[in-house]
Amino acid sequence: MSIDRDFCIIGAGPAGLQLAYYLEKAQRSYIVLEKGDSPGTFFKTFPRHRKLISINKVHTGHCDPEINYRWDWNGLLCDDDRFMFRNYSQKYFPHADDLVRYLKDFASLQNLSVQCNVDIQLVQRDAGGFRIRDTQGNEFSCRNLVIATGLSKAYVPEIPGIELVEQYDQVTMDAADFTNQRVLIIGKGNSGFETADHLVETTALIHVASPHPVKFAWQSHFVGNLRAINNNLLDTYLLKCQNATLEVEIGKIEKNGSKFLATVNYQRAMGSSEVIEYDRIICCTGFRMDRSIYSEDCKPEMTIHDRFPSLDSSWQSVNIPGLYFAGALTQSRDFKKTASAFIHGFRYNVRALASILLNRQYEEPIPSRPVAPSPFAMTEAVIQRVNRSSALWQQFSFLCDVLMVSHDGECVDYYEALPFDFVHDSLAGQYERYYTVSLEYGFGPDDDPFRSSRVAHTDADAAENSTFLHPVIRRFSNGTLLDEQHIVENLEANWTDEALHVTPLRNYFERTLPPRAAPAAMK
Repeated sequence: MSIDRDFCIIGAGPAGLQLAYYLEKAQRSYIVLEKGDSPGTFFKTFPRHRKLISINKVHTGHCDPEINYRWDWNGLLCDDDRFMFRNYSQKYFPHADDLVRYLKDFASLQNLSVQCNVDIQLVQRDAGGFRIRDTQGNEFSCRNLVIATGLSKAYVPEIPGIELVEQYDQVTMDAADFTNQRVLIIGKGNSGFETADHLVETTALIHVASPHPVKFAWQSHFVGNLRAINNNLLDTYLLKCQNATLEVEIGKIEKNGSKFLATVNYQRAMGSSEVIEYDRIICCTGFRMDRSIYSEDCKPEMTIHDRFPSLDSSWQSVNIPGLYFAGALTQSRDFKKTASAFIHGFRYNVRALASILLNRQYEEPIPSRPVAPSPFAMTEAVIQRVNRSSALWQQFSFLCDVLMVSHDGECVDYYEALPFDFVHDSLAGQYERYYTVSLEYGFGPDDDPFRSSRVAHTDADAAENSTFLHPVIRRFSNGTLLDEQHIVENLEANWTDEALHVTPLRNYFERTLPPRAAPAAMK
């Protein structure tokens, strides 16, 4: 069987279905190929302990779906309110089975073209694009290929003896199997601490180890760092309950009868080393992209310890034209900075990707709307967006709105939620002058947000000193940054005050907008 499409999407997880939704809406030629027997197969297994850490805040005080997406971290973008995730779970941290059920319904009720039980064996280039073959000998061809499979291969650190230990994706979930045992968990991410929390009642001792200290999501604003829901082990460590976190390089792992011997080199103890005995060792070091299905002429270049594909600003492979990526595979563009590794971040990236693909394949213009080239109209457009947008909220500092000013200053085109780099790489050449609009934090990942100084929310003149999430508007000319305007932070992210928020922005546009060309009759 050979099926020719403009687009093939491999993977019917959240990213693949989100892209299919926009291609279906545009009535374009595509197919989604899924290895499992239903959409969302990944979430039938992961997370292993079945509780999602992506929040589902049902009660927000708002009735606007766009605003509510700020606190719905599991739902896909859709015009149908039935697919707000609160309709599938009332839990703040839902069960993974609810997400599986949600994704099945989304694919079915949105009439997405998904073919399951397709186990891809080979992806190769051909003259018209790509040819895909599955293990049954079926072939699919497409002009553009989008990989949305997620990170499917365990990332195993290069430690001598690491092949002796158990992997996170295979270790038993029966805590009773660890009764009175000494356990080493390698990796200080959420999977490591989630596993430790699951075992804390039955084990004699748990050590969670990596070369670096724990990084907290509340400090870094990267939700892949340790979340509070998984940090109970730290309480047991600091209150002397036999458990510990270790900042160590693991030199080697050896087997001694039924026991494991781990040689550890302490990073913060004068370089001392020790051999520690354990009953079990579990590797929780995350996942990487699996490149085994790609022919040699189609292998994407990799980055960040060969874990992720190397991508340009449109999420296209840097070395294979027409090969795009969606979902968690795209996180190299904003690695450990924003939320491209998670549904609540990459769903906006996928929406932007859909616009880029439709533009390149069919010359459909990237969506924009006209705004009058006046300080009043531009201010109103920006204030409305920063108070409603979920994309700028979730993908702070990565996605931006853009106000493109025509050469004669007679019109302004307003684009929504595009990657900064894509704007500078691909859109800027069409316009001499433009403004970007984003939401950003003013402190770094190593600052303590509970101890940082806060600017007074009434001090509009000191807005550039805002540390918490706040709007930032920047002006560019031919890709060069000219200046920027901050809107002072607000506790409830409500930037509607005339004196504090609106007037300073309007004054900024009045100062910086280029003079409009005079009518021909007046020249």
